[in-house]
Amino acid sequence: MRDEYDFSNAVKNPYAQPDKRPVTIRLDVSIIEYFKALSLEVQMPYQTLINSLLAECVKEKRKPCMTWK
Repeated sequence: MRDEYDFSNAVKNPYAQPDKRPVTIRLDVSIIEYFKALSLEVQMPYQTLINSLLAECVKEKRKPCMTWK
């Protein structure tokens, strides 16, 4: 093994997934329980499931539609 390596001509891995950033978000307990139960059903970690649903919203440019009674 060499003592030093030259990475000056290195190329970024095109297959690497984009970075994810940890965030703190406050969710109702019922929301967390729902996604944890759903994650068992679809065999996907619940945080990955939430992320994929939010990513779909971003892709389709969905906006909340709220009406007050």
